[in-house]
Order: sequence, then C-alpha cells, then structure tokens
Amino acid sequence: MNISASKSITPLLPGRCTSGPVVIAQLGQTLDGRIATVTGASKYINGRSALDHLHRLRAEVDAVIVGVGTAMADNPQLTVRRVDGAHPARVVIDPCGRVSPDLTLFSDGAAPVYVVTKPGIPVPDGATRIDVEPEGGQLPPAAIIAALAEVGLERLLIEGGADTLARFLDADTVDLLHILMAPMILGSGKAGLALKPIERLEQARRPQTRVHVFDDGDVLFTCDLREHWERDE
Repeated sequence: MNISASKSITPLLPGRCTSGPVVIAQLGQTLDGRIATVTGASKYINGRSALDHLHRLRAEVDAVIVGVGTAMADNPQLTVRRVDGAHPARVVIDPCGRVSPDLTLFSDGAAPVYVVTKPGIPVPDGATRIDVEPEGGQLPPAAIIAALAEVGLERLLIEGGADTLARFLDADTVDLLHILMAPMILGSGKAGLALKPIERLEQARRPQTRVHVFDDGDVLFTCDLREHWERDE
C-alpha cells in the first residue's frame, strides 16, 4: 500500500530543515545496537513501518548516499517504492574505484547516479563522476557535501553503511540522525555505530531527540545533532 511521503515525514523534520542544505542519516538496529549477525545477516532487522519510513526519507531528499562497501554487498536500488514520491539521485562514495559496473543502479535508469571519487579514478558507465580531493586517504565528508551542493543536491540522506555513517558523524556534518530501533536482541554481531573514542561523558553528544513508536513495535528516535540539551545535576 502506498503512503504519502510528506504526510508522514514532515512532522518528524524540524521546520528549519525545510529549505537549504541538510544532511540526514538513518540507522536501523536492534535494542542492543546491532545491525547484523556475525554472518552478516540483516534482512530484515526492522519491521514494515521502519522500511516505510526509510522510503519516506528517500522521497524527501535530493540524493541518497551509500559507501562502496554497502553498494557492493547489497546491490541496492535506492529508489522510492513503498510510498508515493519521486526517486532521489543515487550517490556512491568510492575513493579507490572498487565499485562494480554491474550494479543495478548503473543500468536501471530509475534516477541519476553519481560516483564520488578521487581525481583520476574511473567510474562505471551510467554514472556521473564527482571528484573530491582526499585527505589522509579518505574523502572528507564536508567536501563531499559541498561538491554535491554544486550540482544541486542539497538535501542528503546517508543510508549506509555503518562506516560511512560514522565518518560523517565524526566530522560533525550530520544535522539529523534517525535511529530506527527494532524490539530484537542479538547479543553479538556488527555494531551500528563505532565513532572516535571519548574519555569523558562531557564529550558525548546529547542531541535534542523526538520519539515515535510505530504500530509494529519499532521505535524511531529523531536526533537533532545541531541542538543539544544539558542534563540537570
């Protein structure tokens, strides 16, 4: 059943994000913070409502971003199928030219595809290259965001994987983080977030957070990383 994208997602996006550049990241995980089993099984940790929400997010942004590891492992379409709305552009971050030209998104014609890479690295047919100068072997998230804005892609969704999401969070370039938590405990497997270590609790991020419980038990935490709260002592 198709659902209107704007009807369900607009109340979950702060008003200040209705125009101008904004970076949204999403993470689906278990109660104990896992995104896959030890064998890599992850379809599907989250339920139907969480998948609908992901597609609403896709329908609200200009582009969906994944790292090359996720692109190669999942061969994702990154299109809008579970709700009404236009497909976003698809962006693959691939610093070293690892991405396979056989991935579906390079040939399905559903929406434009961009490959963000280092200068001189070839990209598959069907994709538009965006060059970003590396720093320390990595492509700086802020430079990626700026380069995408230059081609008119300002509302961005970081969809995966965990390493790509962590790099954008560590660089303080994420405005909103949507954590979709499923009522499930794995006890082992891949963790959802692995950020740079901190030594003191005062260094921890304390974003303003809104909570929405879906009918099937999944819980959405919408974290505004540009707004922080202070704990009463």
